[in-house]
Amino acid sequence: MAYMENYLKWINSDYFDEETKRELESLEGNEKEIEDRFYRDLEFGTGGLRGVIGAGTNRMNKYTVRRATQGFARYLLEAVEGTKTKGVVIAYDSRHMSSEFAEEAALVMNGNGIKAYLFESLRTTPELSFAVRDLGCAGGMVITASHNPPEYNGYKVYGEDGGQIIPDEAEKIIAEIQKIEDYSAVSYIDKGEALSTGLLEIIGEDIDRRYIDRVKGVALRKEFIKEKGPAVKIVYTPLHGTGNMPVRRVLAELGFDKVWVVQEQEEPDANFSTVKSPNPEEHQAFTLALALADQVDADVIIGTDPDCDRVGAVVKNKDGDYQVLTGNQTGALLIDYVLSAMKEEGKIPNNGVVIKTIVTSEMGAKVAKSYGVDSLDTLTGFKFIGEKIKEFEMSGEKEFIFGYEESYGYLAGTFVRDKDAVIASMLICEMAAYYKEKDMTLYDGLMELFEKHGYYQEGLESITLKGKEGMEKIDEILSYFRTNPPREISNRKVQILKDYDHGKQTDLLTGEISRLTLPKSNVLHFTLEDGSWFCIRPSGTEPKVKIYFSVVGNSLENAKEKLESLRTEVMGQMGNL
Repeated sequence: MAYMENYLKWINSDYFDEETKRELESLEGNEKEIEDRFYRDLEFGTGGLRGVIGAGTNRMNKYTVRRATQGFARYLLEAVEGTKTKGVVIAYDSRHMSSEFAEEAALVMNGNGIKAYLFESLRTTPELSFAVRDLGCAGGMVITASHNPPEYNGYKVYGEDGGQIIPDEAEKIIAEIQKIEDYSAVSYIDKGEALSTGLLEIIGEDIDRRYIDRVKGVALRKEFIKEKGPAVKIVYTPLHGTGNMPVRRVLAELGFDKVWVVQEQEEPDANFSTVKSPNPEEHQAFTLALALADQVDADVIIGTDPDCDRVGAVVKNKDGDYQVLTGNQTGALLIDYVLSAMKEEGKIPNNGVVIKTIVTSEMGAKVAKSYGVDSLDTLTGFKFIGEKIKEFEMSGEKEFIFGYEESYGYLAGTFVRDKDAVIASMLICEMAAYYKEKDMTLYDGLMELFEKHGYYQEGLESITLKGKEGMEKIDEILSYFRTNPPREISNRKVQILKDYDHGKQTDLLTGEISRLTLPKSNVLHFTLEDGSWFCIRPSGTEPKVKIYFSVVGNSLENAKEKLESLRTEVMGQMGNL
């Protein structure tokens, strides 16, 4: 019962404050809750920390933030020459405790002699990525839990290239964190000392201005926007997060002057009180935006998540009703729009590349191929796309054009190394203006792509499994499908199993085995003989197992039928475990 020993240690130690102790004392008798809070340290994954806010080693609190930051500081001092003077930059979103955790992280960095640039108020994750590069820092951090429920917060870590830390680097950081058994061993100074010595510097508008200017530089048809942008009616919701100011500022400065913001969701709100989940992947998040769009007859609705690295789009279909586009559909539209504009200017590079993840539809890759542009896959997580941008920048082998993932993350340009909903929001609105000039909606544009490249349909199911037992159940599900792969689904043979954890691909029809080149990850990807596929993976940020589905049909109806059949049978097998 090591968890009980840890629990008592926190209660009895002089290091932890009285508020923390009172919270823990209130759990007396609730052994299950005590176990969940103390049976492990909050896991520092490949991107950083994420967990429920509260006291305990398996929770987000100032002590776990300090400990993780101490480990990150030690890693930077060893890995990056000149870390102390280069410093780190820290941003935070609108969640509970975000500003407090950001300050704690800064003061631990300062305690290790490392300069910290701390944003004066909430900022987007992509601006943090930009700031790391703009300021020439050794690394960066952003306090956010993205689109998780309100009780969560988190902590994403960035390298000096502005990209999220990748697994090899994360392992070194984790090793440093694990060396810290005594929380009181963390180096820390008070804010007054940090400011007076210049170790802590508060930043804001200067970085904002440089970032906004670079974002506007990504626009493809600036003169066209000046002329036609004022005709486009846009409804925008920041879902109580960080996107409100930068998204509106970029659109206004480019010439989009008919932008209506959902007032009930305009201001930061740590409880995200108007939505079940502040996630543009969830259709319910657009309820208020849809009502406003009906009032103003909007051409397009856009919604960004709390840290503004994901954006969802809603457009009018052929019946005049608003329809939420999937991340795959928006990605395919953006690839087509970006490449068509580059083609007009003769600017598509011979070695251009589009990068996507293994759970993203093949439609975007097919669109890219029609322009003579290669595409490649990475593991799930935009950090792997950022890693490829850095690799190609150094080797010159490829020139990055566009990166995206099905979960509403997109990037054009390389001055940011993470998905950027400010850039993507701008491009979606520019694209809407372009289609409106052709007397088309974005839905019409999507139908054109379907007719050219096939009717792609995708789906996603998530099963929430909380706590220690939930983690064990997730492992059990992956283990079952790994050792008992289905051979036939919906009267179609399952042909290929890609097991990324074991690094091998198996042809289930011939038995032939080949090696996979991507890094190891606990992911299983099954391809059927007709090209349909499904993929099973644990979420990296929530206690969930995710199941992705993708099909292509010869009509929209045919594709929807195939998708439903695939989903029903796979989930039926899942339910029997």
